[in-house]
Amino acid sequence: MKVSELSRRTGVQVPLIKHYLREGLLPPGRATASNQAEYGEDHVHRLRFIRTLIGTRGLSTGATKEILEAITAEQEDLHQVFGIVLGVRPAANEEEAGNEPPAEAPERASLGDARRLIAEMGWEVSQGNPAAHTLAEVLTALAGLGSDIDWHSLLPYARLADGMADVDMRQMSGERGLLAQAERAVLVSVLLEPALLALRRLAQEDKSARHFGGDGPVASDDGAHLADSAD
Repeated sequence: MKVSELSRRTGVQVPLIKHYLREGLLPPGRATASNQAEYGEDHVHRLRFIRTLIGTRGLSTGATKEILEAITAEQEDLHQVFGIVLGVRPAANEEEAGNEPPAEAPERASLGDARRLIAEMGWEVSQGNPAAHTLAEVLTALAGLGSDIDWHSLLPYARLADGMADVDMRQMSGERGLLAQAERAVLVSVLLEPALLALRRLAQEDKSARHFGGDGPVASDDGAHLADSAD
C-alpha cells in the first residue's frame, strides 16, 4: 500500500508517518521510485503500536524508539518484553539495586511494608519496579490519615491481583513475533486497566445495594436505560 493508504488504515496523518520514518521508529517501505515506497501489514501493526505507546502511555518519540529497540534486542524473551512495556528495568547488579532515591523516614518505612507484602505473596519482582514505590506512597498516605489499613489489610486485594495476573498471562499466550507480543502486553497491562476499574465500580455499586440499600440501587435515567436494554 502507498503511504496515503497506510494513513487511512491507521488514522495517522501522513506528515506524522514521515516523521516516524525519519526518526527510525517505523522501518522504511519497499522503494518503488526515487520518492515513493510501498508498505505492508507489518507497517500497519507497528504504526498502531507506536501510537499506543505515544498516545496511551504518553511516551515521547525518543522513549518509544528506545522501547522498540529494546524489544528487538531481547530476542524472543517474553518476560523481558513485558517488563519493557511496563517500564520495569531490572537492576543490572546489586550495586545498582541499592542506589535508590533518598526518602523521608515514613516513606522508607512504607517501602519496607510494601516489600513485606511482596514477600508474603511470594512474588518475584525487580528492585526497579515502580509499582512497589506507588504502593509505598499509598501506605504512607493511609498512615498519615490515621487509617488502620496497613499492608496486612491489602493481602486480600493482592490475592485478587495475583489471580488477575494469571488471566493476563493466559491472554498473552500464543502470540508469535516480538512486536505481536509487545502489542499484547500493552493491551493486557495498559489498555484493559480502565475496563478493570469500571468493572470494580459496577461491582461495588451492586454489593453496596445488596448490603446497605434497603430498596436496592437508585437508578438514574442512564441506569434505567441500561436495565431496560438488558431485559
